[in-house]
Amino acid sequence: MGMLGGLDANTGDAQVGWDTDQFMTDAREAAQVLMPILRGGGANGGAGLAPGGINFDAKLRRESIDVDDLLHGHIGGMDAMARGLKAAAALLDPDGPMESLRRERYASWQSPIGQRIDSGSVSFEELESVALDPGHNPKATSGKQEAAENILSRFVH
Repeated sequence: MGMLGGLDANTGDAQVGWDTDQFMTDAREAAQVLMPILRGGGANGGAGLAPGGINFDAKLRRESIDVDDLLHGHIGGMDAMARGLKAAAALLDPDGPMESLRRERYASWQSPIGQRIDSGSVSFEELESVALDPGHNPKATSGKQEAAENILSRFVH
């Protein structure tokens, strides 16, 4: 949609469950954040993250109160984003294992009904009739989450 103007790159503590204004220092997390942006050609029609860029909106909120701590936070955050960006770009190789897994996982979207759902040209009434059709017997398939996580780890580390 070309509406993303910037990325707020602070993070939180997974044990707490909310944003604690910490610097993102995990390249794996950064790769996951950056993959959809790269997949969409960047933001603003392929213009990257212009005009906002990556905002390290993080503060010294813990025991780290020295100026050196702030510098280390910014350096570590930039390093994680750079490593995450390199990993995200490699993971998006159309012939690579992650995109192959993704195509397999979402193959049903290439079916006639999947394409109509994606294009917005099917009504809720039609979807209801498909779901209630006794001949419609979808099979549960694995999302291959563990395989995806292992592929991600292999590219980040």
